[in-house]
Amino acid sequence: MTGTVRGPDVKPPAETRRILGTLEQQHPDADTELHYSNAFELLVAAMLSAQSTDKRVNLVTPALFRRYPNAQALAGARSPDLERLIHATGFFRAKSKALLGMAQALVRDHGGEMPSTMDELTKLPGVGRKTASVVLGHAVGIPALPVDRHVLRVANRIGLAASDKPEIVERQLCGALPPPGWTRASDTLILHGRRVCRPKPLCLECRVADRCDFFHHLQRRPAAPVRTRSRETRKL
Repeated sequence: MTGTVRGPDVKPPAETRRILGTLEQQHPDADTELHYSNAFELLVAAMLSAQSTDKRVNLVTPALFRRYPNAQALAGARSPDLERLIHATGFFRAKSKALLGMAQALVRDHGGEMPSTMDELTKLPGVGRKTASVVLGHAVGIPALPVDRHVLRVANRIGLAASDKPEIVERQLCGALPPPGWTRASDTLILHGRRVCRPKPLCLECRVADRCDFFHHLQRRPAAPVRTRSRETRKL
């Protein structure tokens, strides 16, 4: 993983909880940035967000949800019509196929209702563990910890986890945190990865830099620059 330096051990659970608490204070607005009004809409939006951005998905979904407001409507969609609506999110043919398969499975196997378990959700076409965790944690109210590339990068850099495999990182983080905090922890790490702990990190803006394995590694290499945003871009 690019830009990852791991210490010899994952930090103890109590330290992990303290670090996440500090990051939650730094990002009090942490939440999914996908727009939705129910679990079905969030599932569709999360599937569209693969290899795309939440901002772009949010531009596409209003028209999509007006035309296909539920699983029954989406299950009967024509591929060309669906592809045209989601084209801007990229990989629109593969995503259209996955959305149609998901909606048809929801209607066939669940009466069009959203299942509420990881096992049932991940059996739907095109739905992986990360997407299922997003839906469970945000729309169903069941503790889950989605692990995306930002969570992988930030958790490994700080020393909260020690693996490039999402399911291992998920287990390590969940083992250190109480279930009610799982989804908030994921949202916080994602937002921190987008705003501060980028591939080229802005370490001087990070409130847990003094407890971060990656930052300590940089400090041992004086020639390595530690970036901060300029005054002109800080509001972006």
